[in-house]
Amino acid sequence: MGKVLDHERFMRRAIEVARGNPDAPFGCVIASGETGEILAEGLNDAEKSPILHGETAAVMDLLEKRPDVDHSGLVLYTTAEPCPMCSGAILWSGIPQIVLGTRIETLKGFGLPHIDLPGEEVSGRCSFGGFEVTYGVLEKDCDALFEEVARRAVGS
Repeated sequence: MGKVLDHERFMRRAIEVARGNPDAPFGCVIASGETGEILAEGLNDAEKSPILHGETAAVMDLLEKRPDVDHSGLVLYTTAEPCPMCSGAILWSGIPQIVLGTRIETLKGFGLPHIDLPGEEVSGRCSFGGFEVTYGVLEKDCDALFEEVARRAVGS
């Protein structure tokens, strides 16, 4: 990769995107590791489709807007650890790096729906490549999004 990316800058944007769905604040951006440009964004819209998570929405946005982009230089930023479906979509897309805020253990601790299979494990079982994971970027800010969801769920 060319540039050293400012992970906090891109995670702040993913958090902004996530605020678009306060009930499922899974926001995602995909950036070019070469130029530092945000190429795609995605927000969980599982009300519309159960497979429209932030990461899958961002990958679809990328494919629509930039069909010819070289995926080997991309970095995906997401407010929470991708589920196995999203990890698979990232793998099949050839995106080599994920940066995340909230971990599965945190979602589990808040009592939120999750599949207890870390993205790194899904990547490690892949026969055709994999992705590198950077954990905990703006973790407290991302955790706060999901803590609020859990707090509202208890109050209902």
